[in-house]
Amino acid sequence: MHLEKYEVTSKHESMYFEFVSIGIQGNITKIVLYDRMPNQILPIFNLGFGDKDETTGEISDLIASNNGDRDKVLATVASTVYEFTSLYPNAWIYMEGSTPARTRLYQMGINLYLDYIAKDFMVLGSQNDNWLPFEKNINYDFFLITLKQNYPSKI
Repeated sequence: MHLEKYEVTSKHESMYFEFVSIGIQGNITKIVLYDRMPNQILPIFNLGFGDKDETTGEISDLIASNNGDRDKVLATVASTVYEFTSLYPNAWIYMEGSTPARTRLYQMGINLYLDYIAKDFMVLGSQNDNWLPFEKNINYDFFLITLKQNYPSKI
């Protein structure tokens, strides 16, 4: 399956990615940042995502850009997961939206492309502090994704 996505530039050994969303609100620079979570037995990295604050250069993950290109943006973020795990194949990627609406957006993206994602990755969802294999039409609080080769493993 080929998904339309934006061109991405990566820095810092593929821990930091930037791309430009082009849409009805104009050109908006987006950042995807992978940050190692401390005190974890497994190599878990938080996936941070949001608009680039042009003044500070930092991620602003509370802005709703509404640029009319949601699916292309989600496909672009997903492409960074592939690049990141090609360099860090033992990584587990933690995803949680900055708001419940953002978490639902991530879940909708996973739901939409689960058949494609599941070819290479194991997706887990957390529900009431329990990690479960991701299933469509079930609401989760946050997510973990890893290459299939890393699962099953103790979480």
